[in-house]
Amino acid sequence: MTDCEKEEYSNLKMEFEWILHQEVHSVLTQLHTILLECVQRFPVTRLSNDNNPNKMEKFVLSSPPDVKCVVTLAGDSITSAEINVKVQRQQMVLYRTTILSENPWKLQQIQDAVNHLQQAIRFVESIDKDYTFKTFLCRSSDEVLHLLGNILSCLQRGRTSLIVPRKKTIDDLLKSRNMKTLTPPLPEDLAISFYVQSHKLVFALYQLSVDHGVMKFDPHQAECSVPWLNEVLVLFTVALQQCQQLKDKICIFSQYKDLTISSRPASPVKC
Repeated sequence: MTDCEKEEYSNLKMEFEWILHQEVHSVLTQLHTILLECVQRFPVTRLSNDNNPNKMEKFVLSSPPDVKCVVTLAGDSITSAEINVKVQRQQMVLYRTTILSENPWKLQQIQDAVNHLQQAIRFVESIDKDYTFKTFLCRSSDEVLHLLGNILSCLQRGRTSLIVPRKKTIDDLLKSRNMKTLTPPLPEDLAISFYVQSHKLVFALYQLSVDHGVMKFDPHQAECSVPWLNEVLVLFTVALQQCQQLKDKICIFSQYKDLTISSRPASPVKC
């Protein structure tokens, strides 16, 4: 090994020691703060230490002249709603139905996002600030990458659950437990759905019909923006970026399988 190679090897070793003993823990601390802030954005009682009811917010979803829907959103549930929809029969017909507080409409996407977020927090908290990663680079890199991979996976699933709603068939909608919460029930050829898409709460109405033996449906949609959902998505994105940047940096050093790392933190290399 030439003197130049030895110097490069020494610099790499010092830089990775600093990243491993200092930067990893610093980023994990920042991540923990961001994730706790994110989870507090969800207005759900069971995430906090108080016994106050879920914060209730009223939203109007309207798409004239066919749909008007006024909902009360509390955490991961629509606790009440007044729904007015117009559909074409022989003539235009208005249907009214409600969601009552004793039978709320559950928004599983929000609960899924919370579950994934809390799992990410548990992974971050699993590493104590005084924890020393293994002494060989190949092992320490694998250990850090495994941890970051778990955190990234949780954050990606949580963010995706809010951005990409699960597709359901019309038959699934008609038979869903949520449809049974409507008072009075809608005709059998009408199905409705509430779901989250990015920072929006969406109401969808589907009118079923049969044309030459083929089942068709005519969709109507109304939506509104939910401010705290936007804040949650921003924090998810910031956390993902920080975690991915650290993972990319560790991946560079993981190429050097024979580099050994001391148990003492080193000073960062100055360029």
